[in-house]
Amino acid sequence: MNIFKKIGGKILYGIATAVSAILDVLIKIIEIIVNLVRSIATGFIALIGLGGCLLLFMFAGPLGLVVLLNPVILLVILFFVIFPILGTQFVSYLKYIKYILTEYMFDRANYLIEGTSYKFKSFNEYKNYYREMEDEKRRKERQRRQAEQQREWEERFRQWYEYQNQQRGYGGYGQYTGYNNEQAYVNPTTEFKKKYEESCDMLGVGYNADKYEIKLAYRKKAKQYHPDLNKSPDATRMFQQINNAYEFLSDDNIDRYNNMR
Repeated sequence: MNIFKKIGGKILYGIATAVSAILDVLIKIIEIIVNLVRSIATGFIALIGLGGCLLLFMFAGPLGLVVLLNPVILLVILFFVIFPILGTQFVSYLKYIKYILTEYMFDRANYLIEGTSYKFKSFNEYKNYYREMEDEKRRKERQRRQAEQQREWEERFRQWYEYQNQQRGYGGYGQYTGYNNEQAYVNPTTEFKKKYEESCDMLGVGYNADKYEIKLAYRKKAKQYHPDLNKSPDATRMFQQINNAYEFLSDDNIDRYNNMR
């Protein structure tokens, strides 16, 4: 019986390996096509930007009506607009399917071959674990971007305060300070406050909201506009803006804004 179990386990392991390889190839092909279509669309937009007036004149006349009413041309335009969005989502879905399916099969194969216990008892647990991993990956990426943003703002404020100190040392006449970076001469306070308040407006919280209110508002907004749950055309754009706002409203930036008031 153990021999048959091991044979079955090796067969299952081989199937899982083949499925993983096939999905890897499929994912790679779709990613290449998506990037190619996106590049062509970007190039076409740039071309329109260069000759915008001429193209606008052409499309405003009879030629424009003939082109825009042609179903083939309309389908091509829709393809270049929609495919990069749907293709990216499909790649994410394939990666999700690849993980939960192959991990499930590898886990069962190891159980049959080596007699090890299952990693998870049910198929749904693999789905939940994958989502947890993706959430953790996004959380770490958000933390990385927040830290990078924080360093940039700290550097800008440091340069401004240093410039102010040097100006006071020169008697406030605005002499040359030796900075090559023009950004050092600009007070970043106004820009910081504007971005902070716009981020609060995006999440729908007051400017005096604490980190707990901000986190709660972010979770509600992110759930409302998550592309997997919200199928409206602007859901992805709104979801990204919500994430950007939440990233900016870090604990350090909350403290900095409160100290400016």
